[in-house]
Amino acid sequence: MSKKYVYMFSEGNAGMRNLLGGKGANLAEMTNLGLPVPYGFTISTEACTEYNEGGKKLTDEMIDQIEVALAKLEEIAGKKLGDPENPLLVSVRSGARASMPGMMDTVLNLGLNDISVEGLAKKTGNTRFAYDSYRRFIMMFADVVIGVSKSKFERKLDEYKESVGAKYDTDLTAEDLKKVTAIFKQIYLDDQGKEFPQNPKEQLLEAAMAVFRSWDNPRAFVYRRMNDIPYSWGTAVNVQMMVFGNMGNTSGTGVAFTRNAATGEKAMLGEYLVNAQGEDVVAGVRTPNPIAKLKEDMPGVYDQFMDIANTLEKHYKDMQDMEFTIEEGKLFFLQTRNGKRTANAALRIAVEMVDEGLITTDEALLRVEPKQLDQLLHPAFDQAALKAAKALGKGLPASPGAAAGKIYFTAEEAKAAAEAGDRVILVRLETSPEDIEGMAASQGILTVRGGMTSHAAVVARGMGTCCVSGCEEIKMNEEAKTFTLGGRTFKEGDYISLDGSTGNIYGEDIHTVKAEITGNFQTFMAWADAKRVLKVRTNADTPNDAQTAIDFGAEGIGLTRTEHMFFAADRIMKFRKMIMSDTVEEREAALEGIEPFQKDDFKGIYKAMQERPVTIRLLDPPLHEFMPNTEEEFAQLAEMTGKTVEELKIKARSLHELNPMMGHRGCRLAVSYPEIARMQAKAIMEAAIEVSEEDGINIKPEIMIPLVGEIKELKYVKNIVVETVEKVFEAKGKKLDYLVGTMIEIPRAALTADQIATEAEFFSFGTNDLTQMTYGLSRDDAGKILADYIDKNIYEVDPTARLDRAGVGLLMQWAVEKAKPVRPDIHLGICGEHGGDPYSVEFCHQIGLDYVSCSPYRVPIARLAAAQAQINFPR
Repeated sequence: MSKKYVYMFSEGNAGMRNLLGGKGANLAEMTNLGLPVPYGFTISTEACTEYNEGGKKLTDEMIDQIEVALAKLEEIAGKKLGDPENPLLVSVRSGARASMPGMMDTVLNLGLNDISVEGLAKKTGNTRFAYDSYRRFIMMFADVVIGVSKSKFERKLDEYKESVGAKYDTDLTAEDLKKVTAIFKQIYLDDQGKEFPQNPKEQLLEAAMAVFRSWDNPRAFVYRRMNDIPYSWGTAVNVQMMVFGNMGNTSGTGVAFTRNAATGEKAMLGEYLVNAQGEDVVAGVRTPNPIAKLKEDMPGVYDQFMDIANTLEKHYKDMQDMEFTIEEGKLFFLQTRNGKRTANAALRIAVEMVDEGLITTDEALLRVEPKQLDQLLHPAFDQAALKAAKALGKGLPASPGAAAGKIYFTAEEAKAAAEAGDRVILVRLETSPEDIEGMAASQGILTVRGGMTSHAAVVARGMGTCCVSGCEEIKMNEEAKTFTLGGRTFKEGDYISLDGSTGNIYGEDIHTVKAEITGNFQTFMAWADAKRVLKVRTNADTPNDAQTAIDFGAEGIGLTRTEHMFFAADRIMKFRKMIMSDTVEEREAALEGIEPFQKDDFKGIYKAMQERPVTIRLLDPPLHEFMPNTEEEFAQLAEMTGKTVEELKIKARSLHELNPMMGHRGCRLAVSYPEIARMQAKAIMEAAIEVSEEDGINIKPEIMIPLVGEIKELKYVKNIVVETVEKVFEAKGKKLDYLVGTMIEIPRAALTADQIATEAEFFSFGTNDLTQMTYGLSRDDAGKILADYIDKNIYEVDPTARLDRAGVGLLMQWAVEKAKPVRPDIHLGICGEHGGDPYSVEFCHQIGLDYVSCSPYRVPIARLAAAQAQINFPR
């Protein structure tokens, strides 16, 4: 049985979105509702996928089905494509299953040629309209299908209008438009070396293939990547009978939303143009009228429009974005879809629709994209100011929000400038732990190197600071303190602006506004919390981070990275002293200087979290990040340790590792230097006992041993921890419940999870390292490599930003299934950066994890994603 690729509108419905695309499914649904929709057919997304995989051509079977559908359309319309007396004209439009407004291509007025244009003029009695439609078709077909630049046509049109004194296209007469059509055909001939195609069926097949090709255009690629839309989905093609808004003053075209897309207010928002076609509204050549004016111009049409718009909103139970055309006083709907909206508008619409009894709270929770909540938590650009700005370059959108300020190239200068009252953007080739104070003092961070999970990205997200990383277009001159981007050279003190949500970089000071959290946000999140079963914790290294996360609804800490507690200037030298120790005695002495910092920080975190669970990871520093870098730092360290600078340099060279991320870190440090684990276990438990006594809080610490790959490793370090804790209990005369678990971040640990679970009381999946070890790809070097892989459709999305379910996810699922029979009460969580990604949260819910943990500013996103996962996959 042959495969079906083409569906008449009457054969589809809204539930066929994956096959027919969003536009095709909705056109079918509106047709079945009896609404005034120009009839047509849809070429499926499966045809697009096969077209892309099969050498970029339509199969004979596809062509045959298109011709059969066209014959049915001609019969219903009572017109024929290319007919010299009564020509049928069609539009050819894209329509992916996910809404991608403006990202792909459209061709209007297809079917016109030198003969049928005369037939159209005669049939309608409107020569001006016929040639207006023909010149538009030539330009669109040449641009979209053949690749002749639209600007060539627009330039000649502007020159012609100037020569006849016409301000707008509508000022041109029929004779003018005949001449413009001839000029356009000549442009085509000069560019292509052949006449404009006259065979309408050839035009149709070429246009359909052009829409399929537009799935690969740069703007569609960027949009898919920003919105996690897989390349494999493809787009459908909708072939629809043309209706004409350019037939005179009783015709027009427009776009409208059933509610305000910016604010969510329940009020129709739209615009339309008289005597125009759809692209005129979008192009902004003429200023459109507000939809309310339609009531004056055509009251009957306005009433019908409002009635249908309200019907569509009630039918789809969501705010609708509609395109319509009026042909000589008759209304047609060309499209409806769930409208794009701001986060504030999304929340208001969802809450008010529940209040109106239109949807349930579960349906409301599915109306809001979790990632949209970022808009409510971070500063944003003033939209009017942003419209006037032009991006000079682009990096990776590593941490959301907007930031504007003066450029500084070192952490010290950034900190000093911030203390002097400047708004600061820290620009670095790459960041290191020493930069933490400069990062904390900055409005935004820009790096030349690094990926979505680089040091800069992870730390910035934790602080809620805007960050654009991995902008390799930048040419940096660190000595001169300048960089070049987009043909401009920037020096210290110059203004730039960063958009951490898109990665855009602007060479000016764009005004930012603080986002507001409304009552709708609280109402909505209460619904999410009531629904979800997956707990949401935070990754937090300071009491301030912990408090921020609590404010955003965190239910505990899933990861405290103890090495991050040593970034501050007054601590890093003491940490270096410990690293550079040569003997156990030296190291223990250095650890005595570090322990008070650890203990104080732990107490602060416990107090902030009250009785919420706190997971503390033992030391896991990639040592290269903490090594002295400058002569000044070596001299400082020499003074502290009593060693010579040369001795310290020799020691630093001996500690150098070719691949530090897979070197002497995690539990391996504790195996080599047990005294480090002893100090940390002591600080963790003493802090817990003291806070429980001082504040009456019941603390139950969770001690996490990182980078385990072998059960004997875990057992060795766990024994050190347990022995130390028992000594603390004895000395303090008090016992507390506590857990010892591990981070599953080495593939071998996942594969031997049944063995690991005999010693570990909890697993926390460290998916940053689990991903890079599974892929054999360092996340710090991944940016450029992954960009090539995504460009070439080898990877659909960046696996360091969105969990790879097929590989990394399979290891996680295996570990869960192996561990639970061995230890039925084992706690299971995730603390990698994927813990705040909605797609990844859904997977964690599906495999039965107890909680996800993410940076404080991602907590609301994870809460909503967990609720949506429970609605879609109840457990």
